[in-house]
Amino acid sequence: FSAADIILWRRGRVTFGVIFGATMAWLLFEKSGLSFLTICCDIFLILIIVQFLRVKIAGLLNRQLRPLPELVLSEEMVSNAAASFRVKVNNMLMIAHDITLGKDFRLFFQVVLVLWLLSVIGNFCSSITLAYIGTVALVTIPALYNKYQGHVDRYAGMVHRNISRHYKIVDENVISRLPRSFIRDKED
Repeated sequence: FSAADIILWRRGRVTFGVIFGATMAWLLFEKSGLSFLTICCDIFLILIIVQFLRVKIAGLLNRQLRPLPELVLSEEMVSNAAASFRVKVNNMLMIAHDITLGKDFRLFFQVVLVLWLLSVIGNFCSSITLAYIGTVALVTIPALYNKYQGHVDRYAGMVHRNISRHYKIVDENVISRLPRSFIRDKED
């Protein structure tokens, strides 16, 4: 299976299973009131106890169990993952550096807007609910876009033109009124 097959509903049963699993996990977290760490530890505890009992019962009945696979991380795998992670973190830090120094006002404005929106949304629902909404959106939005691409592109173009027009007005009315020395300092 590829992720695209699941996201675009080419594997309908698997996609439905993802949505069902996400719904069950969300219900478990929301209704139980327990934290993610508590539920994960409880699940691992149950799995370890079941495996232990299974091995002991098989020993008493003189049955041979299939061996468990060994889980070993190679040095090369860890090094590659760490190097990839380091590159991504450094890129994010460079972007954050540019934003905080005001080198890209448009990106600064976008980051401020997104952080503010996330703060507002975070006041209304828990992080588990946001993760659930993100999972369902990840599985449904690409499939809907694939099906109705022409309509979505037309309306998205209209929205983009309107937002660009409003941004241009704000840019002309606010940025043009800033003192030239302030703008020159930001560009350096």
